Amino acid sequence: MAQRLPHMLRSDAQENRDRILESARTLVSERGIDVAIREIARHAGVGPATLYRRFPTRHLLVEAVFADEMSACRKIVEDGCDEADPWLGFCSVIERTSVLSAANHGFVDAFMASGPDLDSVVAHRRVLLRMISDLAHRAQAAGGLRADFVIDDFVLFVLAQRGLASTPPAGREASALRFASLIIDGFRAR
Repeated sequence: MAQRLPHMLRSDAQENRDRILESARTLVSERGIDVAIREIARHAGVGPATLYRRFPTRHLLVEAVFADEMSACRKIVEDGCDEADPWLGFCSVIERTSVLSAANHGFVDAFMASGPDLDSVVAHRRVLLRMISDLAHRAQAAGGLRADFVIDDFVLFVLAQRGLASTPPAGREASALRFASLIIDGFRAR
């Protein structure tokens, strides 16, 4: 049986793909996940057909744009779960995801997206929420997290982060950390 070689793009095709991804990252970061495909193509200096050749659906483009953020988000949750003190681990997840979300206007929308073409995003979110739920149960048992916390409270926190990316870029991280501090105070057991 003949062995299949990995598909290698021509150098110009790879450059187009890279420009498309860079333009999509920039525009989605600034404006959110609903930025027009034609606008991304124009910003990248390619035609819409070239964009669709590389990314046949918006969902595939979204997954590619947010691959690094999704990996970073998973690392944040894994680090929080590995913390010896579950309350400190939980607080770390809150702080670090808040900063991550503030850096990119479309990240929360991408993380919360669903649909038949976004199976990998949905699966990623499901795994992370399960990990956070387990961490939360440990933090509750240790007495750090309020007893009435449910995972939907974390989802509400994630959704509330949408506004962070609309703050002026120079103050986003400080705003994200302040927001996280207020959320942590609300989640703390009394």
